[in-house]
Amino acid sequence: MTEPVENERGRVRDGESRRNALARVLFLPFRWLYKLWFVLVFFSSLVLLYIPFRILLYTPQRYVKAFRLKRVWARYLAYAGGVPPRIIRRAALPEPPYVVCSNHGSYLDIIQMYNVIPRYFLFIGKYELLKWPLFNMFFKGMNIAVNRGDRGEAAKAFRKAAQAIDRGTSIAIFPEGTIPAYAPRMKPFKDGAFKLAVEKQVPIVPVTFIDHWRYFGEPMELFSRARPGIARVVIHDPIATTGLTDADVISLRRRVYEVIEGPLMED
Repeated sequence: MTEPVENERGRVRDGESRRNALARVLFLPFRWLYKLWFVLVFFSSLVLLYIPFRILLYTPQRYVKAFRLKRVWARYLAYAGGVPPRIIRRAALPEPPYVVCSNHGSYLDIIQMYNVIPRYFLFIGKYELLKWPLFNMFFKGMNIAVNRGDRGEAAKAFRKAAQAIDRGTSIAIFPEGTIPAYAPRMKPFKDGAFKLAVEKQVPIVPVTFIDHWRYFGEPMELFSRARPGIARVVIHDPIATTGLTDADVISLRRRVYEVIEGPLMED
């Protein structure tokens, strides 16, 4: 009896695979249309805001105003792009400065961070962002681009982040370093964010973006995911680092990873 049952299960799996493949093909035009719409919304609004942003980013004294404009822009992108956030707060945000750590399943994470964290913060992003047309202006002065392939440059970027914390400015970072190909499963976290938080004795605010990986995959990939929907975001309890030392970095990293991963596993 075992062989017929296994054959039947195999036929069911094959049938499901064919149906899934057919569904992907049928919905492909809608994905392309949605991607085209989102790209149009993004770049048309960025072109309109380019001059105001350039003016505000000209001097550090105006960075807070640039941040406020970015929040307005992020809200527009979220709603016009069809991915309005639904924020689930497990706790109130602590007084700045703090280090925000989140999973990174989509480029939507960057936009939504400005809808999630209301008070002025700086992003630490990958060095490649300096090569993006128009968007690179945010990482030439205000935010911090880190070249993880160059140890000296990486150390310089984190010193800049430490100086920002000394001034009372919070930092936001994706500890995975990049978007994993197998999202929503997360890549192992890198140590930088946790060493920074321990060194400066500031709390870590874990954030989980639950749905972004479903709504927007790699923009340049033909068959990548793309659709609108409500974007759930969980802001977790802050994790204190007071009294922690370098010896605690690994356990702190593991704890933050588990907290962020929790809602993804439950979903």
